[in-house]
Formats: sequence, C-alpha cells, structure tokens
Amino acid sequence: MNPATALLRAFRLLSSLALACCALAFGGSGAAAPPAGTAATTTTTATAPVYVIPLKGAVSPASASFILRGMARAREAGAQLVVLEMDTPGGLDASMRDIIQAILASPVPVASYVSPGGARAASAGTYILYASHLAAMAPGTNLGAATPVQVGIGGPQKPDALPGASPASAPASAPANSPTSSDAMARKQLHDASAYIRGLAQLRGRNAEWAERAVRESVSLSADEALAQRVIDVVAADLPALLRQLDGRKLTTAGGKASTLQTRNAPSVTLEPDWRNRFLAVITEPSVALLLMMIGIYALIFEFSTPGMVVPGIVGAICLLLALFALHMLPVNYAGLALVALGIGCMVAELFLPTFGALGVGGIIAFAFGAVMLIDTDVPGFGVPLPMVAAMSALSAVFVFGMSALLMRSRKRPVVSGADTLVGSRGELLDDLREEGWASVRGETWRVRSATPLARGTPVLVTGRSGLVLEVIAAGGASPSTSQPTPDKGA
Repeated sequence: MNPATALLRAFRLLSSLALACCALAFGGSGAAAPPAGTAATTTTTATAPVYVIPLKGAVSPASASFILRGMARAREAGAQLVVLEMDTPGGLDASMRDIIQAILASPVPVASYVSPGGARAASAGTYILYASHLAAMAPGTNLGAATPVQVGIGGPQKPDALPGASPASAPASAPANSPTSSDAMARKQLHDASAYIRGLAQLRGRNAEWAERAVRESVSLSADEALAQRVIDVVAADLPALLRQLDGRKLTTAGGKASTLQTRNAPSVTLEPDWRNRFLAVITEPSVALLLMMIGIYALIFEFSTPGMVVPGIVGAICLLLALFALHMLPVNYAGLALVALGIGCMVAELFLPTFGALGVGGIIAFAFGAVMLIDTDVPGFGVPLPMVAAMSALSAVFVFGMSALLMRSRKRPVVSGADTLVGSRGELLDDLREEGWASVRGETWRVRSATPLARGTPVLVTGRSGLVLEVIAAGGASPSTSQPTPDKGA
C-alpha cells in the first residue's frame, strides 16, 4: 500500500472518530440539561390551561352538577385556574352550597368572574363569589341582594320581618319582642345566611361588613364600588384582560398548597354543557316535571283501563320516573305533591263513578292548589307559573268532563255486542221441544228451554238466559204445539 494512501485513510478515520465524540458530547449535555435546572418546570406551569366554566341563569341542580363535573375535569387536566363566568339571579340553597363546598375543597384555584357587561351575581351568586379564591367583575355588572327568600307560598319575607325594622306594622295585640312563628323562621334563616357569608368573607379576606349588609339589607354594588370596598379583587373588561391582571398572583388552595399563577399567555378552555346537563336542566324545570308527572299518570291509567296497548304503559312509566327523578332534585313541598296526586285521582275517578261532576270539580281544585304549592321556594327561576297552572287545570277539566259526557252518551245507546244482545233475538227450533231442546239463534246452536211444548221448526223469541241455556217462547204468529204422540197401531 502506498504510504500516502495509508496516511490519508488514517486521517479520515481520526476525523470520523473526532466527529463522533463531539456528537456524543453535545447529545449527552442536551439530554442532561432539562433535569439540571427549573426552567422546564416553569415552562410547564406557564402553559397549564385555564378552564372557563359558564354559570348562566338560576343556580339549579343541573348547573351545580355541570360546575362540579367541570372542576373535576380541570383538576384531571392539570389546569392552573378555573374561571366561573357568572350571570345569575340566584338559585337554590342546596345547589349553591354544593358549588361552594367544591370550591373550598378544590386543589385548583377558582376565580369568579361576573361577565359580560350587564350581568349580575345576585343572591346565591354573591355567596359563590365570596367563596372563590379570586373575585372579579366586568364594568357594568353588579352583585348583592343576598337576603334569603322565605320558603313556602307566602312570597318573599316582608321588610318588617328583618332585624331592625320598624314594628309599626305589627298587630297592636302582639306583645313586644314576641315574633310570630313565620318571623322566627325568617330570622333564623337570616342569621344563618349572615354567619355563612361572614365566614366566607373572613376566609378570603374580603369585606365581611358589607357581606352582612347584602344579606340583611339586600344592598347591591356596581363593579367599581365593589373594588373600592374590597369585595372583589379585579375589574376586567374581558377574559384576556382578567388573565393578564391575575398573572403572578400567589394563592393558597385546599390543603395549604401554594401556587403562583402564570396566566398571561396561558391557553383557555371553555367548557360547554353536554347533552346530560342540558337534559337535566330541562327535566328539573318545575313546570316540565309537573307536566311529565301528569302525562305519566294519565298514560298509566289509560294502559290499565285498556290492557294490551303497551305503548301508553311504556310512555307513562318513563315520564313518571323522569318526573320523580326531577322532583327528587328539587325542593318539593310534599303537601303540594299529595294535593296534585289527589286531584288527578279524583279527576280519573270522575270517569268511572256517577258523581255528576263533584269529584271532577274537587280534583281540579286540589290539583290547582297542589301545583301552586309544589315547589317549596320563591327563588327567581323556580316554581310553577300561575298561567301554566291555570292552563293545565283547564285542560284537565275539558278532558274529564268531555270523557264523562261521552261515557254518559254511550250508556244510553242499545247494547250491540255481548251475551246481553241475545235477549230479543229470534231463532228456530231444531227438534221438538218438551222442556229443553236445541234451537238455532243467530246462526249458532243453543240449548233452549220453554214452559210450553213447541214443535220442530217453530220460530222462537229469546226472553232470557241462564248460563248456557236460553229461555224462549213462541214468536209472534206461532202457536205452542198441542199435538199428542201418535199411538202405535202395530199390534
């Protein structure tokens, strides 16, 4: 081998080895770089998403379920913040407390944001805002009016039932400082709500004095006033502005876990209610629940009265189960539910009993009162509207009295089928009749009985029936047989 060629090959080999060593060195340092510093952890935190959960309309079991499921989804996705975008007039106490308990126990910080402009966080929305780690409002929004509404059908509690109100409207015969039972219940609710929101305000370091005024005096604040009185933390025009203002804030969540928000460039994920939440929201409307219950009961009664139809029974069972599920989730007054059931039962009984409308009228009255009392709250967005109660009562009256009129008319018509239609039918004897024999009636062979002997072929008229034996007489124009048996002349 030429020495020059060998030297060239050796140089190439050394060059290749040097390049390989450099590649390994740079590759190893690149692989070791991420665990050596904290830059990767900071980047991961900065890119953690922000989950936005809208709360529109009244706080109900459906909205509470949607928010709880959304918070669980945000926790599983590693979100750094959950934003409750609120526009609510209030809602049910039980649903509100479910949401607040989930917020207090959440490892992910929650920011309540009253948005867009013109929105409000009244009543239950104020409690939820006070329970959140961060509170924000858009310009042109308001919060407050957190006085608990008296349950029952008497309407909201009167101002003179509140502590500190003038006793001028109290009856003269009532002794001083002796509130009625309704006033005592209203005071208990008021003090409980005041203590509840005061505890939330102290937990989050917000204005507890104004929180109590919102409960006791139903006061409200605009966005700028709420910021000035330390009720909220931020006023932001929209969600991007809110995330920019919250960037860098340090929060402590459940279990003492501290976190620093990196929301300036964080992606946001807005959750929308799925079919389950939409369906739950529809059937938990008190009006829909009452309508489902009526359809279910009427369909089952129709199925039992005409067995074999199948479809009404299936539809009725489904509607009744859905109604019971919805009523289970709503604050139901069981006296009202019993009145509704009694009213429907009376209206159905009217179809089968000759009460000349007494049961029907009583059933309509019981149904109307029960429908009004059915939902045990006066919270906006709940309760069965009076126009719907009137419409359903009127439809029930038309149905009951219309069916009763048809039944009464059908009773006056002659019987056209069944065993009773044999009476009055004509037939013909098939053999000589002494006491019992056989006859053809309506093309059928029947055993017949007659008090007088009749000859074969005599037309007969059915006068009665005893089991499978018909009572007959000779038809018009035919005479009983008077012939005697011919003596035998054989021997």
